[in-house]
Amino acid sequence: MKPPADNLAHSNGNGRAFDVAKVRADFPILSTTVYGKPLVYLDNGATTQKPKAVIERIDRYYREENANIHRGVYRLSQVATEAYESARRTVQRFINAADEREVIFTRGTTEGINLVASSYGRATLKPGDEIVVSTLEHHSNIVPWQIAAEATGATIRVIPVNDDGELLLDEYAKLLTPRTKIVAVNHVSNALGTINEVRTISNLAHGVGAKVLVDGAQWVAHFKTDVREIGCDFYAFSGHKLFGPTGIGALWGRRGLLEAMPPFMGGGDMIESVTFEKTKYAQLPNKFEAGTPDIAGAVGLAAAIEYLNGIGFDAFHDHEQRLLNYATDQLRQVPGLRVIGVAKKKAGVVSFVLEDPPLSALDVGTKLDREGVAVRTGHHCCQPLMDRFKVPATVRASFALYNTVADVDALVAALKKIRARADAKPHAAVARGGDVQFAKASAPTPAAAADELADVFEMLGDRDARNEYVLDLAGKLPNQFDALKRLTSRVPGCMSEVYLVNRPAPGAGGVIEFAADANADIVRGLIAILQKLFSGQRASEVLAFDVEAFFRRIELDQFITTQRRNGLAGMVQRIKSFAADAAGRPVSR
Repeated sequence: MKPPADNLAHSNGNGRAFDVAKVRADFPILSTTVYGKPLVYLDNGATTQKPKAVIERIDRYYREENANIHRGVYRLSQVATEAYESARRTVQRFINAADEREVIFTRGTTEGINLVASSYGRATLKPGDEIVVSTLEHHSNIVPWQIAAEATGATIRVIPVNDDGELLLDEYAKLLTPRTKIVAVNHVSNALGTINEVRTISNLAHGVGAKVLVDGAQWVAHFKTDVREIGCDFYAFSGHKLFGPTGIGALWGRRGLLEAMPPFMGGGDMIESVTFEKTKYAQLPNKFEAGTPDIAGAVGLAAAIEYLNGIGFDAFHDHEQRLLNYATDQLRQVPGLRVIGVAKKKAGVVSFVLEDPPLSALDVGTKLDREGVAVRTGHHCCQPLMDRFKVPATVRASFALYNTVADVDALVAALKKIRARADAKPHAAVARGGDVQFAKASAPTPAAAADELADVFEMLGDRDARNEYVLDLAGKLPNQFDALKRLTSRVPGCMSEVYLVNRPAPGAGGVIEFAADANADIVRGLIAILQKLFSGQRASEVLAFDVEAFFRRIELDQFITTQRRNGLAGMVQRIKSFAADAAGRPVSR
């Protein structure tokens, strides 16, 4: 495929020119480097970068306008109040809401969904009622409804997807009955980029009297938003995915519904009057905005909206679609790469896995980072969707208006380099089987092993050197992934696949030995550290050893992600359980 024109002003057939080079100049972070290479930022589905207009507006608020809002009689408070309420009107116009009072500022999409699930859901749902969600949903549009269902006796029903990652609307229609009270779907899938037919979904739901919430987090930065045209009842989105600040977002709801709903939180500014006998709540929107809000976040969000409106969605829409098509085509040229999610209507997201030999998404993301390319790896808070496609995780590249053909080329070149190195390796990170090898003791006690490891980490010093050491340990770990997978269940909490088995050490009472492997190199390195600490040690000493103190000692948090840390905790818990069984006592949690 011939690459589309890049870094040049061009018409999009609608009379508005789009110059991606000029846009990029508005985003200071895009001129930075990573490991000496230009930053290629392709994680816009997680959060977008911020233009100077937003940064400067927030700075001006704190320099010139900072005060608490709504009840201050002094001039500065009135200025801050006007800035905050003006931001609400900006959001109202942006989503084409009928009334500014229908716009509730929140901390983001997640809080908006929780507000509706808690306030509307718990107030209206009854035993036997049904909530419909889709297989494509982010956890933030699943878990709040599960909580509401548990509290009310309602049940959850799920819209299935086809192999392309599209919702099966015929099956959805069959799910709808008079028992259906709420339908909650995303506008765009964060994991696959699928654009859902939310107007059709809304119309069908309304046909059985159900209310509809749309998660707009992945839509609002790429397409015009019109809640009245969509026809839903609630719409939530986040500012940080819209080139605005983190910690701010908005929930739109139909005025009649919002007025009938009980408050989500109690506190200041959401009341009209309070006595010990009774509280009278404030009118919309204050009823749902308890406490001092993120005033700077609201004005920053308004600045982001104004920035996008100044460019025009029509101006950059074709640019993003051409970039998506080019990226999809080029990625398919990478040997062993399989795209997950090929819906006919997609936003700028490409999720993929590398197969034959398989490479862990976590490893691919780490290696891309060394090439200056930032992508998201993991289950993307969409574990049911990953289960549907039978993959533990994917690599996700997500695009924004400032991305270029050069960004795509850098991603593809880096992936081809990673694949070539993997193909040249005699053994992949995923083992091919064989007899299980149990690790022997590396030192007389866990404390002695910890001292040896700590000395190495201290000598290595910086984060990169420590990362390389962990990867070197991974290369020395016996490859026995397939054999262990046949013997035991997966360790919970790990984003990669981890399998761990133990045995009593031959001829040594109370001593445990264990073998473990994973399908991600960085996790294999962490396994090697745990083996050095614990395998071949007395169960009582394993249980007594303060693992958290050791992790702090070697500053583990500085070079592994939160997800990997959670997986590490899962492995430690299983090892401690082995030790507790050997010692005949319960393991502390």
